[in-house]
Amino acid sequence: MKLDRDLQSIQEVRELMIAARQAQRDLAGWDQRQIDRLVEQIVLACEQNAGRLAEMAVEETGFGIAEDKVLKNLLGSRTVWDYIKDMKTVGIVSEDKARGLIEVAVPVGVVAALIPSTNPTSTAMFKTIISLKAGNAIVLSPHPNAQGCIKETVAVMRQAAKAAGAPDGLIGCIETCTMQATNELMRHKFTGVILATGGGAMVKAAYSSGNPAIGVGPGNGPAYIERSADIKKAVKRILDSKTFDNGTICASEQSVVTEGCIKERVVAELKDQGAWFMDAEQSQRVERLIMRPNNTMNPAIVGKSATTIAKMAGITVPLGTRVLISEQSTVSPRNPYSREKLCPILAFYTEENWERACERCIEILENEGVGHTMTIHSENEEVIREFALKKPISRLLVNTPGALGGVGATTNLAPALTLGCGAVGGSATSDNVGPMNLLNIRRVAWGVRELEDLRSAAPAAAQRSAPPQMSEADIARITKEVIKNLQAQGYQL
Repeated sequence: MKLDRDLQSIQEVRELMIAARQAQRDLAGWDQRQIDRLVEQIVLACEQNAGRLAEMAVEETGFGIAEDKVLKNLLGSRTVWDYIKDMKTVGIVSEDKARGLIEVAVPVGVVAALIPSTNPTSTAMFKTIISLKAGNAIVLSPHPNAQGCIKETVAVMRQAAKAAGAPDGLIGCIETCTMQATNELMRHKFTGVILATGGGAMVKAAYSSGNPAIGVGPGNGPAYIERSADIKKAVKRILDSKTFDNGTICASEQSVVTEGCIKERVVAELKDQGAWFMDAEQSQRVERLIMRPNNTMNPAIVGKSATTIAKMAGITVPLGTRVLISEQSTVSPRNPYSREKLCPILAFYTEENWERACERCIEILENEGVGHTMTIHSENEEVIREFALKKPISRLLVNTPGALGGVGATTNLAPALTLGCGAVGGSATSDNVGPMNLLNIRRVAWGVRELEDLRSAAPAAAQRSAPPQMSEADIARITKEVIKNLQAQGYQL
């Protein structure tokens, strides 16, 4: 019975959380060297199994390209580790004797990690590595459509952790995947912080759970090609990004915005590099595939190739087509082309100048994906700075593929598979999330001033002057005047 399975999954989560809490307390006795040795052993195991796990993910979910998922697995393990390995995350992390300050790292405890189906194995690796680096335990909640490959990834990491002497229960994973189990995980009293990567509804649930949460909403980043851009390189980067793992990274471009004066050159270059501009009828056929009746993204197209999507829509495109493009002039929640599309489909907008392009990009982002990421291809520093000042985003990527630049593969951003969207996007952070987001800092501060020092240092104008002293004669005179006034008003005294 479904009810029995739901109850079983809830009980399973409770047991996982008890074990994780105890394991984290045991881990609290480890020093930085021991923690780093543990995490490095897990990283090595992830590297060694990157190919096998990538193939499992594609086979189970039907999303993406195995060779690209190998790169994601390496990004989520080795690249992340190389970036964070020298971070101080245990015990005293800084000390300033001259100022009388010490900072101590304090783990949040147990991290509740929600894992998506689009990047299942790499996200499981990434969240586990940064959680353990910060001294936490972790319990993972797999997406039901990717639970097999996620559970196998956890098994690989657990085996490596055990060999490194880690306490049992440090890396937990829900075996009975139900919505009730995920809700119990997010609301559990032992949950220190929730790392939520996935759909908007799930992220909102994380923030309403009553526990601290770091959520990542949808992306919908436009790619602006400005008139000074190297058009050939700009197009290459956009298509490289949009076809990487068939567009399943949320930082990938969702639309191209360019200027009228270079439109013909941009269109010609897109066609030369494998993009297919659909006519009105073809656009309508594909449009009906993008969203479901409830106006959410259709999972049937996620991570599929352009030719597969064309076949699903019943349209004919040339062999070798890499991306499907539809020219658009409107942006709205009811226009699927102006929304997030985790597959090789792009909207194409043409504007008069960079100021109008700037407005269009803001309109696209405010329609969906506000706070996330966008790209600009330009050699004009002034225009780039104007975009940086005005766009409601957490990452402006310049002359680089969006999908790879956003996660730190082709930029010097922190390598991460959880990209914060900032307050404007409803997120608790705008960071590329890492270990420092998963610990608190306890500050020890020595007194360096006395009350007398504060008073003597205060500006004279800010100091309250003492109230004036009244003589007995003044008091008698005032009393006499008050009595006289009261008698004049008819009071008998």
